[in-house]
Parts: sequence; structure tokens; C-alpha cells
Amino acid sequence: MEADRVVVVMGVSGAGKSAVGELLAAELDVPYAEADGFHPAANIAKMAFGTPLDDEDRWPWLDTIGEWAKEQAGHGGVVSCSALKRAYRDRLRAAAPGIAFVHLSGDRELITGRQAAREDHFMPSSLLDSQFATLEPLGSDETGITVDVAPSPKEIAARAAAELRKL
Repeated sequence: MEADRVVVVMGVSGAGKSAVGELLAAELDVPYAEADGFHPAANIAKMAFGTPLDDEDRWPWLDTIGEWAKEQAGHGGVVSCSALKRAYRDRLRAAAPGIAFVHLSGDRELITGRQAAREDHFMPSSLLDSQFATLEPLGSDETGITVDVAPSPKEIAARAAAELRKL
């Protein structure tokens, strides 16, 4: 992997994007950003009330993440972002060509359990069904890897870093 590449850790809510993203950034020695921090207050409020975001809600959010990724070009970085649809990943790639994706994928029951155990998060577990319904796995023409979420976040980050270095 090019040292200056930006990596998007993607997946449904509860897959471990934040935990793995932080560890992966440390492993790659690059800055980390949490995409939830890029959401406008209206998006957070909508999700907190159990209403899924629609594409019109997501485009400005994705554009802001894309700007961050573009600023990291030449330096590298890791950002956790659901990026569930191909169109969302295309939008990020348009802003910052060369992005690689790490898709955290796993058993629905395991992810449901992890999400239910989280405290103080605005995304209710009731929205997990909509996330799984929206998820479009990485296409064979997309730069990235798919990693199982069953191991610990530290193991996942180490495995992802090793695989990314081969890209």
C-alpha cells in the first residue's frame, strides 16, 4: 500500500469501525478521523429518533468526509465511515482518488450483540436492519479488502494493515 493512501474503514453500525479504525491508523502511523464527527446535528437527531438517513442527508456528510480525505492525500489517513452503498464509495473516490476500503463484515447476530452492548451512541439498534438492507459489498473493481469482524479489533487491524500493504 502506498504510505500516502487514505483508508476508509466501512461497514454497518456495530461492526467495529471506530475501534478498528483507530488501531489501524496507529498501525499505519497516519491520522485517524471518525466519520460520525462529520455529521450535521440534523442527521444525528434524525438517527437518534430511529429514522434512517436518506441519500439527501448523506451527500453533504460524504462530501465533508471526502474533503478530509483529499486533505490527507500525500500524507495518508484512516477514516471510519459506513460507506454502505457503491454510490457513496464512488462519491468518496471522486473527492480523493486512490482511497482504499476495509469492509468489516460479519455475522448479523454477532454485530447485533455488539451494537446492543454499546452505550451512549446515537445510532439505535433498530436501524441495523436498514443498514444491512442498504449494504453493497465491495465490488471486484474497488480497491480494498473485506475482513471478518469475529476476531478482536487489534487482530482485525493487524490483519487489515498486512493486507493493505499488499495492495
